[in-house]
This record gives sequence, C-alpha cells and structure tokens, in this order.
Amino acid sequence: MIFKKSMRRELANLAGVVFATLFTILVTTTLIRMLGRAASGKVDTASLIPLIVFSAINALPVLLVLTLYVSVLIAVTRAYRDSEMVIWFASGRSLLHWVRPVLGFAAPFVALIAALTFAVSPWANRQSSEYKQRFEQREDVSQISAGQFRESASADRVFFVESLSEDQQSVRNVFVTQRGGERVSIVAAVSGRIEARHDGERFLVLEKGRRYDGEETGPAFRVMEFERYGLRLEPRLTDLRDDSAKVKTTFELIADPVPRNLGELVWRIGLPISAAALALLAIPLSSINPRVGRSINLIVALLIYVTYSNLLSLTQAWVAQERLPFSLGVWLIHAVLLAGVAALFWRRIRIARPAIRLRRART
Repeated sequence: MIFKKSMRRELANLAGVVFATLFTILVTTTLIRMLGRAASGKVDTASLIPLIVFSAINALPVLLVLTLYVSVLIAVTRAYRDSEMVIWFASGRSLLHWVRPVLGFAAPFVALIAALTFAVSPWANRQSSEYKQRFEQREDVSQISAGQFRESASADRVFFVESLSEDQQSVRNVFVTQRGGERVSIVAAVSGRIEARHDGERFLVLEKGRRYDGEETGPAFRVMEFERYGLRLEPRLTDLRDDSAKVKTTFELIADPVPRNLGELVWRIGLPISAAALALLAIPLSSINPRVGRSINLIVALLIYVTYSNLLSLTQAWVAQERLPFSLGVWLIHAVLLAGVAALFWRRIRIARPAIRLRRART
C-alpha cells in the first residue's frame, strides 16, 4: 500500500511537469504558426485566440499519450537507478507487480483521451474549419492586410492598401489592378470606404484618384481623374460545410462507414489503446544497463514511440485508401506492440531471476 501511494504520487508529479512542458511547447509553436498565417493574410487576426485554443484541444489526446508514456518511463528508470528495483526483486516481487498500479494510474488518462478523441476534438476541428471558411467568405477588401497585395475572389483583381481603419471600413492610399481579357485597368486613389446598397451589394468607393485603361500589348494608356469611383466587392460563395472525416462526430462516422470515415475511426480508437499499451511498454523498457549508459533506454523509447505513432497514422491512411480492411487495421498495430511488451516482460523477468537467487545465496 505504501509503495502504491508513493509511486502514484511520483507519477502524478512527473505527469504534471511533463504535460506542462509539452503543452507550453505546443502553444508556443502554434502561436508562431498562426501569427505567420495572420501576417500573410491567410487567417483573420481577430480569430487567432480561438484558432490557437481549437488547435491545442485537437492536440491534447496525443500530448496526454506522450505524457503518460514519459512519466511511467522516468519513474521506473529512477527506481532502477536508485537501486530500488534491487530491493523490489530481492523481496520476492517481480516486474509484473508493477502492471496493476501503472494501469490504475493510466486509467484516468485513457478515459480522458477517449473523451477528447471521440467527442471534443471533432468539435474543435469543426469550429476551427468554420472560422477559416468564414474568413474566406468575406469581401475582397475585408481580407486585405495593410501593406500586402491580395487577390480578389474572382482572381481578376488585385488590391493593395497602405493602411486600414480600426473598423476595416475605410482605406487609405489604394492601388487596384483589374484584368478583363487583354484589357488592363489600374486605379490609384488617396482614400476609400465601403458602402452598402439597399439590394445587399457592397462597393468600395474610392475618392480623389486616377484610372489608367489600356491593353497589355498596347503602347499607351488612357488616363482619367475622378473624385469618386465605385468598385463592386465580390463575396466568396463557398459552402461553410466541411465534409472531411475529422470534423464528423463519432456517431456520424459509424453511421456512414465509407473508407475515409473508417480510417478516422481507426485513429480515434487507436489513441486510447495506445496510451495503455505505451504505459505497459514503459515498465520493461526502463531497465538500465550500466554498460550502455543511462540515456540509451530513453532514446530507444523515443524511437519506439515515433515508429508506433507513424505506423498508426499509416494504418489510418491504408484503411481510408481501402488498402487494408478496417477489421484488421483497428487492432493489428496494437497487437504487435503488445506482443513486444510481453516479450520484453519475459526477458526482464528471466534476467532478474538468476540475480535474485545469487543475492539470496550470498545472504
């Protein structure tokens, strides 16, 4: 009982530190990526915080799997390093007695990962997709970032503005170029604002500027000066619905068992299973061999995790591409890993038995 309480307390402390470190790295990298996309005009700056939150929620299951794996690995490695495992084996206990307390500690992680994977992550993906598509549906000028060239929805018009007002309804120092067949129109104005008509159409009304009309191969352009000039803004008529498997609920995936939905099910089912399997793997993998150094098992553990995660993603892709049946892909990789766990347990127990007998004979 004392051992279990001490181990759970140590695992909980390690899990808190590991998760905080991984989550900080995740949020930092996501923030940098989103800021880069906002600077290039691919996402709305007002949506940065929600998009970062949804991205973090989507990555939480993988972070929790890795947190559980690393925490158990570090805890058992420390027990080997401090010779606690020697006392453990000498008292007649085997490595298998670690399985129950480790699985007890892993159970809340597995339940939380399942809840996030089956319910919360699809919702976060759906919300993130809607934010991005709403931004793509905005009018031409609404998507403009100051100091950047932006293409219109119809791809025949390019905007450039030096500055925008805070409400993004007025612009200053505007440059617009438009193509229609071989004809080219260039408009430059001091300022402009967005006006809405009664029929719902919106116009960019430019003030105090010039318009240059001509042909691409022509020798000259016709120049006109204007006090007011209106450009119709074209809304993007895209469908807000996202039909990808990642945004669908688990019940929708089960109700429509097409290959891409089955592939997504393989991934969602695999994450909770992988958490428990990796927690078990960390127990025999933590054994330290003094001849090869203390860090070699950490490197091996990292390589195993990367390989296992990539194989799970590969299995998902194969099921989605109908190269592997769902009935086989949903358990194959996990069965291989669990077989490796059983082999490692057998090897560690077989190595530990002669050492225990030798110590007992000496005493």
